[in-house]
Amino acid sequence: MSEDGDAAAGAGTDEGPDAGDTFGVGIHVTSEVFQFVVHVPSDIDSGWSDPDEFQRLIERVTWETLDQEDTLRAVARTAGTDETVTLGTVTMRPDGELLAHTLSSPAE
Repeated sequence: MSEDGDAAAGAGTDEGPDAGDTFGVGIHVTSEVFQFVVHVPSDIDSGWSDPDEFQRLIERVTWETLDQEDTLRAVARTAGTDETVTLGTVTMRPDGELLAHTLSSPAE
C-alpha cells in the first residue's frame, strides 16, 4: 500500500467528517505479479483505525465495480513492468459507506 498524499489520492476530509476520504486506486505491474495499490491522502480521517481493513474495503468496492479479470487483462496489455495503472478513485467513510467512485478499466 502506498501512503502518498498526492493529487492521485484526492481530497481527504476538507468538507467535514461526513465528506469521507478519497483514495486513489491502481495496479502496479512487476515482472512477476500485479499489486493492488491504494494511495492514501495525508489528511485521512482519524476514524480509519486499521490500514489493512480500509485497503480490503477499497479493494472489495473496486472489484464489485469493475470486472476483475477483464481489468487485469487490460492492465497486462497496456502496462509494462514497473508501471502503475490508475483505475480511479474511491470515496468512503470510515464506517465503510461508499460515497462515490471514478473507477474504470484502463483504456486500450
